Amino acid sequence: MHFTRLLFASLFFVSAICHADTWTDPAVAGKEDPAFLIQGEYGVAESGQAWGAHVIAMGEGNFDAYLLEGGLPGLGYTREKARTKLTGKSAEGKTSLQSEDGKLTATIAGGKITLQRDGKPLAELARVERKSSTLGEKPPAGAIVLFDGKNLDEWVMEKDGSPADWIVGEGYMQVPPKGEGVGGYIKTKREFGDVQLHVEFATPEKVEGNSQGRGNSGVFLLGGYEIQVLDSYENESYADGQASALYGYKPPLVNASRPPGKWQTYDIIFESPKWDSEGNLLKRSRVTVLHNGVLTHHYQDSLGPSGHKRVANYNQVRDKGPIKLQNHSNPTRFRNIWVRELDLSANE
Repeated sequence: MHFTRLLFASLFFVSAICHADTWTDPAVAGKEDPAFLIQGEYGVAESGQAWGAHVIAMGEGNFDAYLLEGGLPGLGYTREKARTKLTGKSAEGKTSLQSEDGKLTATIAGGKITLQRDGKPLAELARVERKSSTLGEKPPAGAIVLFDGKNLDEWVMEKDGSPADWIVGEGYMQVPPKGEGVGGYIKTKREFGDVQLHVEFATPEKVEGNSQGRGNSGVFLLGGYEIQVLDSYENESYADGQASALYGYKPPLVNASRPPGKWQTYDIIFESPKWDSEGNLLKRSRVTVLHNGVLTHHYQDSLGPSGHKRVANYNQVRDKGPIKLQNHSNPTRFRNIWVRELDLSANE
């Protein structure tokens, strides 16, 4: 997935910034706007399928859809296969869409999308909700629970070390609106080196903005090595800035993102860099990431702490640091965060 970075660079500068009012709780989304009952994935949650589809509510009854050859991502569709965009609108209980050339048409009703090509039946796909295989994973023995949905006792504000002031709801924490509280990132009180980390997150259900303006946040290891959080469900951005990217360095092996508003998982194994007694780098950091149970990085080394439009380096000697969550002014949610301390050099 090494796309040309410059192709999407301009999207970053024009992307809208989402604020707290863009979040719609999935439990009541359908009552607020029936569009949220239509948005999502369509197909069969198993491999060997001819087609899959992604549908996105764009506001005011407008929809974008993408027909995916080979099935849903991770189950058959790959970027080498056909991906056709359709656009349309809802009216009188039915959503009608068509491709730019008019050859492909679709209607969505009753939880199904019916597709035709040149007026002939092509496929009928039911709406499906896939869940990560590690969603709700309980911490193993010896793990440290960093957030159990009740309080932020394990966290402080990065800016001044004061108690973390992010929003705590029913089982989740949420990035607060811009201008509320101290502002900025939160970080753990404790510092860690080699770890196994489990994080669950959800980007806003209501799609507003594009590129880096949709559900943007990040999970930082050792205080500076970022695994990007973003709504990357049919949302073009630069390759090393999409969900599960090692930000500013490596795109994920595959886009494993779920639709907006759905809970997703990161399972991360991080090995901190190793130094000698004089501060010389002996070994770079390494990371393995599974996004929604799908491998996106395998024992990938790093150039150093993450940064935007700058080359990373190992100028600072550091083998332990806090875990941080980023405030990017998007109302992203987190829950079920736990960490297991490791010593990955024990058997060397």
